[in-house]
Amino acid sequence: MAAQPNRILFLLSGSISCYKACFAISKLVQAGFEVRTAATPAALQFVGNATLEGLTTKAVFSDLWKAGEAMDHIDLARWADLAVLAPGTANTINRLAAGLADDPVGTLFLAWELQKKPWWIAPAMNTQMFKHPITRASLDKLAGLGVRILPTGTGQLACGETGEGRLLEPEQLVNEILAHFGTKIA
Repeated sequence: MAAQPNRILFLLSGSISCYKACFAISKLVQAGFEVRTAATPAALQFVGNATLEGLTTKAVFSDLWKAGEAMDHIDLARWADLAVLAPGTANTINRLAAGLADDPVGTLFLAWELQKKPWWIAPAMNTQMFKHPITRASLDKLAGLGVRILPTGTGQLACGETGEGRLLEPEQLVNEILAHFGTKIA
């Protein structure tokens, strides 16, 4: 009997860097991982449900009120072996730290068993937003709860400025996940 593939819940919040998340999701699926996605309404302004569903062949959890999906936040939180929020925007990071659960990512975070399974955040935002004391405090609070905060890249940002706050490149995200599971891409 074949081993069950590792299950990754890939969460997206509203950033132009959602396109990088799509590349990472594609690489993970190609590597044999089972990937499901959840997206905030803002994320779907950058990439659509059809893109995420096409990459994973699974429906996207993007609407708390869709008929027949009222328990998706519980079901997906139990199903996944690892949750990765990438991109993690300042808005979503600060909302998670405040315990707000009025979008799919927030409900999943509160339903997640942090003591049993890893939840990672790959931040993506303007340098000033990344360095803002409220964002720093939220990242520290989440790390204190056991969330792994991945580093950001440094370079050209979508706003035209240069600095830290870039989402890691897709290959870097994938390599972090592969290392976590002790696997390699064939």
